[in-house]
Amino acid sequence: MPYQTSRRTGGDGRLTTALDPQDQGPQDACGVFGVWAPGEDVAKLTYFGLYALQHRGQESAGIAVSNGRQILVYKDMGLVSQVFDESTLDSLKGHLAIGHSRYSTTGASTWQNAQPTFRPTVDGSIALGHNGNLINTHELREMVAALPDPDGELPLQARDVETSTNDTGLVTALLAHHPDTTLEQRALEVLPLLRGAFCFVWMNEHTLYAARDPQGIRPLVLGRLDRGWVVASEDAALATIGASVVREVEPGEMIVIDENGLRSHTFAEPDRKGCVFEYVYLARPDATISGRNVHEARVEMGRRLAREFPVDADLVMPVPESGTPAASGYAAESGIPFGQGFVKNAYVGRTFIQPSQTLRQLGIRLKLNALEHMIRGKRIVVVDDSIVRGNTQRAQVRMLREAGALEVHVRISSPPVKWPCFYGIDFATRAELIANGLTPEEIAASVGADTLGYISLEGMIEATSQTAERLCTACFTGAYPVELPDESLLGKHLLEATLQSPTMGRALPVLNNP
Repeated sequence: MPYQTSRRTGGDGRLTTALDPQDQGPQDACGVFGVWAPGEDVAKLTYFGLYALQHRGQESAGIAVSNGRQILVYKDMGLVSQVFDESTLDSLKGHLAIGHSRYSTTGASTWQNAQPTFRPTVDGSIALGHNGNLINTHELREMVAALPDPDGELPLQARDVETSTNDTGLVTALLAHHPDTTLEQRALEVLPLLRGAFCFVWMNEHTLYAARDPQGIRPLVLGRLDRGWVVASEDAALATIGASVVREVEPGEMIVIDENGLRSHTFAEPDRKGCVFEYVYLARPDATISGRNVHEARVEMGRRLAREFPVDADLVMPVPESGTPAASGYAAESGIPFGQGFVKNAYVGRTFIQPSQTLRQLGIRLKLNALEHMIRGKRIVVVDDSIVRGNTQRAQVRMLREAGALEVHVRISSPPVKWPCFYGIDFATRAELIANGLTPEEIAASVGADTLGYISLEGMIEATSQTAERLCTACFTGAYPVELPDESLLGKHLLEATLQSPTMGRALPVLNNP
């Protein structure tokens, strides 16, 4: 049964990666983690696994643990380190656990939408975590509404506590209804009905499950412990807990792990379309996706960017941290010295305290400060991973000029972002994306740069060592690999608008609504 902390004040979900919450960069949906390891402290393994995946979601965190008789779920708003402490983890005893760190792409940033979701039934409980975003939520809602009355479902005290308004809650409800079959068989019936991006980890009292959508849009890997198995969004989480990488979970595959070992089912024909933005920004640099190291891909993007958009300059500098690998590649290819021109305050990067209007007018100076002695009198190449609205780049260029830069040349290691993502990245709306209304020359003028160069689509794809046919590039091209429904049936708050949940009055502010 899920419960929420009352002893401590955790986070409030109002996390912002920039000083101005209206100008956040792209945010990923979530990080998922699961472990089946009798004899191990699975709650702490999951905690450290989520810690390694914190970059994938910072609004809420949760862990579900089973001791073979019951499942206990603990979740709250905020970072992993804010939600859990030593005594909480010590209370989560068992042999099987799943964990989740969330950034909302469907449903508001509320405790009810924090994961893992939980459903108790007479046949056993289920807890589930999800990375990605489904695009047929309207169909799933109708399927859930058509289910028989839940007379086989056990009552929860304060039942509306688990009233979620996201696609994950709907999938959990569909899986939980299996009166005449096993959860494993029910999953093989439900998974082919889902459209969009999903990497699921879920569990009942005895078994760990994991599944990945047929396109493999979001990453999911399988690992091995001495006494068990692990699944995680990225292999970096496996390394953190000392697990060895076995392989990726294949697109269209469901994995089942219990006392009888591991077994695999193919529930759909694979049609690989991995998200190219994982290589550009989302994944950790030490991750490996489809056999390609992410850091190496980003360095290669920088090299190709230098060949495509050379310039005479005195210093190549990154926007830390996401621009650093590409900047090093640009410097190596161009022969221009690499250096740090910005100092980043790591403790301001994710803050619960919203700035006053006076501080907002300072732009990004609480997060970044220019190193004047590195910049004054020099022609600067500043490398970043993407431009969304342009406000952040405008503030950065202004800061460099005030520090004495003679010229500022902006280089971006991804093509212009022109389309929203419906598969698990929370970009701005299409109307807000600066590249939709302006040419690169006009964007350069808008942000105050002397020149602006975006890597070509072909150059970015080649840097990933993947073929174009195996990648999703929808945010750059508008070519969506999973056909989208009518626009009226899409949107982050589709379910809030239609379900009228009694808990909606307790919703917390969402600072990055598309």
